[in-house]
Amino acid sequence: MNKNIALVLSSGGARGFAHIGVINELQQQDFNITSIAGTSMGALVGGIYATGQLKQLEEWVTSLDIMEVLRLTDFSISGKGLVKGKKVIEKMKEIVPEANIEDLSIPYCAIATDIINDAETVFTEGSLYDAIRASISIPTVFQPFNIADNYFIDGGVLNPIPVNRVKRHENDSLVVVDVNARIPYEKKMSVKTGKLDNKYLRQIKLIQKKLSNTIPRNKKDDIGMFNLMNKSIALMLHQISTLTLEHNKPDLLISLSRESFGIYDFYKAKDIIKAGQLATQEAIKSL
Repeated sequence: MNKNIALVLSSGGARGFAHIGVINELQQQDFNITSIAGTSMGALVGGIYATGQLKQLEEWVTSLDIMEVLRLTDFSISGKGLVKGKKVIEKMKEIVPEANIEDLSIPYCAIATDIINDAETVFTEGSLYDAIRASISIPTVFQPFNIADNYFIDGGVLNPIPVNRVKRHENDSLVVVDVNARIPYEKKMSVKTGKLDNKYLRQIKLIQKKLSNTIPRNKKDDIGMFNLMNKSIALMLHQISTLTLEHNKPDLLISLSRESFGIYDFYKAKDIIKAGQLATQEAIKSL
């Protein structure tokens, strides 16, 4: 493989923290990332990497416990989604200042879905954080993000692995990271979550009450509307990803099992990053 690589990072919710471990290991093994494209969490990690401040992001997310994740979750009673998403973006701006995509150190793009015009949108200029916020808008969870009268949801709806959007350079290698792979997962990693105080227990109960009509409580044989929707979306993304990779063969495919962590396990960042590092080592050994 050429050590100059075009890197593509998939969607995947909290599993997307594995992209940090992937990038760290690629750099350890002397790969040079010359361009990057990402969807959803892939857009977030890829964009922060392109600012040159991925270490700051890693230090922050690995310090998060379940209490801090809840503090950053601005729940809403809106029917558009459970989470506004403003708090986490504002916190990220404190750690990594705002930047314009065209001023980043390498070519970068983020993928989102324009739900009004039924179209994929590729952000290659303008506010980095606007592009990230648009790309991470998981349907039913994050509220759609409004830019100039357009509403954007998660880019994974149309392009979970944006191989066709990454900028290529002469003789570079294509490296793709898929954190939604339907492959076996052998070992669960344990994470100490700590105890929730009464304030946040009450907050969780409010969310449970809101979802009581869609999430079953004592019906093991009933998948529930909310879970059914999430499973249906996951299956759709898998099928799109499979077709994408069949038509765009990467030089190196790094895969993380979709069974390894949940898409909302943001407080398990340290273990997820480690899993990404190990998956990268295994993929490189298999070359």
